[in-house]
Amino acid sequence: MTDLKTTFAGLSLRNPIIISSSGLTNSVGKNKKLAEDGAGAIVLKSLFEEQIMLEADQLKDPAFYPEASDYLEEYIREHKLSEYLTLIKESKKVCPIPIIASINCYTDSEWIEFAKKIEEAGADALEINILALQSELQYTYGSFEQRHIDILRRIKQTVNIPVIMKLGDNLTNPVVLIDQLYANGAAAVVLFNRFYQPDINIEKMEHMSGEIFSNASDLANPLRWIGIASAVVDKIDYAASGGVANAESVVKAILAGASAVEVCSAVYLNTNAFIGEANRFLSAWMERKGFENIAQFKGKLNIKDIKGVNTFERTQFLKYFARS
Repeated sequence: MTDLKTTFAGLSLRNPIIISSSGLTNSVGKNKKLAEDGAGAIVLKSLFEEQIMLEADQLKDPAFYPEASDYLEEYIREHKLSEYLTLIKESKKVCPIPIIASINCYTDSEWIEFAKKIEEAGADALEINILALQSELQYTYGSFEQRHIDILRRIKQTVNIPVIMKLGDNLTNPVVLIDQLYANGAAAVVLFNRFYQPDINIEKMEHMSGEIFSNASDLANPLRWIGIASAVVDKIDYAASGGVANAESVVKAILAGASAVEVCSAVYLNTNAFIGEANRFLSAWMERKGFENIAQFKGKLNIKDIKGVNTFERTQFLKYFARS
């Protein structure tokens, strides 16, 4: 009998399938159904710092006194937070699995009070997303990575629940950052956040949205960096995100060193049925390979010789072209 239980960010999960922050997790009813259909944990739809500030700015009237504008901004912030706290509390009532709150932020000033209230509302953990492109001409090298550490430090001073950092893939050396995040109290990292995918309509000559959903080919980057990082920064938990498009992807991520996977596109495209399908496949694969639990094969294919990473990559590259 195979055991699909796993531990992620100090949380006990009945299986490694985590539903990632999205429109799939923005209501109590949806979350209840995801839990009933077998999800291991749920990350609630993110509370966006920039969106709140943008909404407040759009509603401002130039005729307002400064005090009125400040009041409006504070009201919108409190209203959005109140709605989010209700989502946490009500989801916890109907879901017997971990409920992870999510904040998408870009500064370390707005979220400290929010984080404490989120903990008080009953969230089992807090996932922090810092998703931004660094394109300023006067950019200081390393400042973006330092922003992650600063935000984490501020939040860890306020909450006791596990803090998970979801990273973008626009980092020069994710391993160094992950090591620093662990040193500053992060319980887990998720690799990677998905950026907005741009495209251009050549007939209208205007920008448009590209492919919304991830696909199986997107898994390569999380596999690479989880495989590298988990071998040397092995005290922190990892989850793969982006490209977990089929049941096989779950096995691949765990072999690379992940404790769990975050899925979104696969559920949108295949409904909640994907959860059961992935868990059945994982269980059958483990039984076929003689594994009784996930710990027995987690990280079996991570890249243990970190000094030889570039050699490893070049060797695999040459092997591929030798077959072509």
